Amino acid sequence: MGHPDKLCDQISDAILDSLLEHDPNVRAAIETLVTTGLVVVAGEVTVHNAEADRVLGRAEETVRETIRKIGYDDADSGFDYRSCEVMCRLHAQSDDIALGVDRDGAGDQGLMFGFACNETEALMPLPIQLSHRLMEKLAEIRQAGGIKWLRPDSKTQVTVLYEEGMPKAIDGIVLSTQHTEEAVDPGTGVMSDQAAKEIIEKVIRPVVCRENEQLWSDAIHFHINPTGRFVIGGPHGDSGLTGRKIIVDTYGGRGRHGGGAFSGKDPSKVDRSAAYMARYIAKNVVAAKLAKLCEVQLAYAIGVPKPVSVLVDTCGTGQIPDAKLEGIIREIFPLTPRAIIQHLDLRRPIYTETARHGHFGRDLPTFTWEKTDKVEELRKKALG
Repeated sequence: MGHPDKLCDQISDAILDSLLEHDPNVRAAIETLVTTGLVVVAGEVTVHNAEADRVLGRAEETVRETIRKIGYDDADSGFDYRSCEVMCRLHAQSDDIALGVDRDGAGDQGLMFGFACNETEALMPLPIQLSHRLMEKLAEIRQAGGIKWLRPDSKTQVTVLYEEGMPKAIDGIVLSTQHTEEAVDPGTGVMSDQAAKEIIEKVIRPVVCRENEQLWSDAIHFHINPTGRFVIGGPHGDSGLTGRKIIVDTYGGRGRHGGGAFSGKDPSKVDRSAAYMARYIAKNVVAAKLAKLCEVQLAYAIGVPKPVSVLVDTCGTGQIPDAKLEGIIREIFPLTPRAIIQHLDLRRPIYTETARHGHFGRDLPTFTWEKTDKVEELRKKALG
């Protein structure tokens, strides 16, 4: 959650959520940039009542509070919510774009993908699921003070050995985390072996064993802060931008991606809402055991309500032909932007949480796209 790009995603979504609390029909496309001592917020926002307009005028407060909650509250880290400069440049949505959305059409053209597979209980690919849970655990420990020398910036990567399309073993885990000088060995000037062991025992082992205890092995290659030192981090160490972690946000490269980012966009933008619907469809297909894996592609034209394409690929694992499954999906699942928003209840302030630790594969009540409530209907239509 403290990575500069993810910091930007959370700022954009926090502003969106603050507006949705007072105006469920807000139109927003909010971008954030961070660098040393500076936050720039820009984009298009159209609100429909005075209270939402007042909240928009307090966007800087939302920015600073979001940064504080993430943990950038110490000038020694190089970035502090109290002292950073915040520039907000937000204006109304284009009337030309609004024409199409006002008649219930898509807010943009493009492709959106959803993916699910039977590798994990969450029906997510194992490498990205482990990566998200590792970051979640690291943040939990840092915020609880379980490891005193942790700072907010961090990222991870998991390499998994597959055999016949299923995970066989974890080959390697990379975990890089910003830290204070307390974690540094004075003799070498780099992160101490003891600090690395603490990360393995308090963060990595519990997460891997919770997911699947059989995956834990002495053969796993660990790369904990492989450069040796990560004191300078966050926006002071690298600039950040909204929407620059779209593969991290989704399936870790396992499924395709249409290229549209999520954060800062209200649900009339199909980049976000249709991607959530595509995941919902794919997950229900796999949960119904109609396929071992499923990728769903939806395509939209700006201003047009119905998708111009619905494509399903089960990579030969389907119980029925993909073309038949496509027809059933069109019949069962609502696919116009308005219907997607209503079915998944997307006009709520639920998005800041999505902007950290993954938009998919998380069992949270607000993540309606993770429900598997269409399983019985799918099986009945598919198998009779």
